[in-house]
Amino acid sequence: MERCAWCEGFDAYRQYHDLEWGVPLREPLALYELLMLEGAQAGLSWATILKKRDNYRRAFEGFDPEKIARYDERKVAQLLADPGIVRNRAKVAAVVQNARVYLEMRERGQRFDTFLWDFVDGRARQNAWSTRDTVPASTAQSDAMSKALKKLGFKFVGSTICYAFMQSAGLVNDHVTTCFRHEQVRALAG
Repeated sequence: MERCAWCEGFDAYRQYHDLEWGVPLREPLALYELLMLEGAQAGLSWATILKKRDNYRRAFEGFDPEKIARYDERKVAQLLADPGIVRNRAKVAAVVQNARVYLEMRERGQRFDTFLWDFVDGRARQNAWSTRDTVPASTAQSDAMSKALKKLGFKFVGSTICYAFMQSAGLVNDHVTTCFRHEQVRALAG
């Protein structure tokens, strides 16, 4: 069974690839969590964040934006002392800021899932890359998503982060065509 080459290395990575990566995700809080984890990845490997994902969920109280938005400097200091997450002040502060913006969007009646999926016209884009080195690091859609998120006040949402998010959340199907998941994910997109 052939997989995308990036997921080889350890079992949890292969399981993430086989079960989660590229599956269209539409639940607003799950999308928020994934975007926060992609931001935490900046400058690191996804494997690093995947290994720490459960720690992130614990440390950030299930990525509940209502709880996170109330974090003060004392709570941020606690997070920065937690060896289970990436202890980067700017990244931790971004999660707090992003929770506040997420709630502001919700208060205005703007659905986070609809906002994000609008960048692909509501339907997962089906790419047909033959090799991993042909997959782009960003696209016009991730550029537009990044710009719109930043305008709202989100942090750690550069175009490359947004494209990695789009891949993992299934807004685009970037499994290479030789990967067994390519056609399965295409079928999930409907």
